[in-house]
Amino acid sequence: MFFLKNMPSPSSVFSAYASLSASFLLFQTMFNQFLPNKAQQFILSAFQYYLSPQLSSNVTLIIEENINGLARNELFEASETYLFTKVTSASAEKLKVSKGSRDQNFTTRFAQCEQIFDSFGGMELKWRFHCQESQKDWKSEDDRASERHYWFELSFHKEHRDKVVLESYLGFILSRAKALKNEKKVVKLYTLAQCSTYGVAKWDSINFEHPSNFNTLAMDTDMKRDIIEDLDRFVRRKEFYKKVGKAWKRGYLLYGPPGTGKSSLIAAMANYLKFDVYDLQLSDLNSDSYLRKVLLATTNRSILVIEDIDCSVDLTTNTQFQCAAGGHGELQLTLSSLLNFIDGLWSSCGDERIIIFTTNHKDRLDPALLRPGRMDMHIHMSYCSFQGFKLLASNYLDINNHHGLFGQIEGLMDNTEVTPAEVAEELMKSEDAEIALSGVVNFLKRKKMEANSTADTKEEKSSAIDVVEAKRMKLEDVMRNSGRKIGRRVVRRKCRQR
Repeated sequence: MFFLKNMPSPSSVFSAYASLSASFLLFQTMFNQFLPNKAQQFILSAFQYYLSPQLSSNVTLIIEENINGLARNELFEASETYLFTKVTSASAEKLKVSKGSRDQNFTTRFAQCEQIFDSFGGMELKWRFHCQESQKDWKSEDDRASERHYWFELSFHKEHRDKVVLESYLGFILSRAKALKNEKKVVKLYTLAQCSTYGVAKWDSINFEHPSNFNTLAMDTDMKRDIIEDLDRFVRRKEFYKKVGKAWKRGYLLYGPPGTGKSSLIAAMANYLKFDVYDLQLSDLNSDSYLRKVLLATTNRSILVIEDIDCSVDLTTNTQFQCAAGGHGELQLTLSSLLNFIDGLWSSCGDERIIIFTTNHKDRLDPALLRPGRMDMHIHMSYCSFQGFKLLASNYLDINNHHGLFGQIEGLMDNTEVTPAEVAEELMKSEDAEIALSGVVNFLKRKKMEANSTADTKEEKSSAIDVVEAKRMKLEDVMRNSGRKIGRRVVRRKCRQR
């Protein structure tokens, strides 16, 4: 009875509850608006620690996106790939979902500070994803993206640290992530996201959906076979490269006239190996140090492509590159810096990588860039042969049997220089095989006439030059003879005077 008499009235309890709720909301608002993110995280961590003393028996591993801000952390990528398989089954409250215009399925990603729980060998583990931005005055969204810092936190009981986590669990994640990537590998095409001497090198990517492959590539069959055998030999010789003390890299130089299929060959190599492609424009860089950051930000099992290298920068000397595109000023890059990444000390950073240079003029490149160990295989992309034409006809017109016009086309192609791109353009003009092949015949005839006309013009110019040269030599002979005669007359005159 005494207890009931001293109980506060319902109105008093409600008033106290409302006052407490208002105070809490005010404190929460001030906490979120006036305290920096780092201070908030520190206070929450300390509060959680004192409320849950048992957490002191746990240990937390930090897995950052990059190693010392330069090389990509392989364990971060493996953790990201592995944990994506756990997202759908986890009790996550907030996830990021996206879908590209060409993607068949939705892509699920982690949201800020999302938690994922996992178990391994009777051990419970907790993952946490973090993203932090530097507090600066941003000039653009690209700058904002370049300063984001990502990392994972892995928490578990201390007793499992050495035996299970550092030995078994992390090794399992690496192997499992590799298997997942091979199963669902989507080749990516990367391009440089931002160019800043002091910024972190970032690459943007899209799905690489180029349909080229070695079955559809219009090139010599023997050369195609040699390239495939060379690629297979390269990817299976990890221990051999380690044994002989060489970086696990391979260099290819593709040279030849425009339209002969250099880009298509690169796409076929990427699709065959399932290697990501990094398209690098040297004219976008402005220092040796940034070049190293950009190259170190590429991943293993990738192809670094520098197309038309003779057009982007001057590589004929070991002095500073001169930008060919204009508007960028003088580039503070050196040939030695590029060579050092290909086969110097920096070449050991990363494994199973392919470097491809393309050029229309091989003779314009510095010989130091072309020697074995840098460009190991030189591939001449020549004009279209009749064998290449038959493959194109099969691809574009589904002609698998010998056609009546093939003999005429073969005879014309033996004496005419035409690129696969030009032939393909003619084959695309009609779906009717007879019309399309007739167009190829007429096109080859025009090319042959143009070539003969050009040859005749050159011959006429050469003949004209020969005539002019003959007249010049005759005139010189006349002048020399005249000079000798005048000289003899002068001598005779002086002799008479004596």
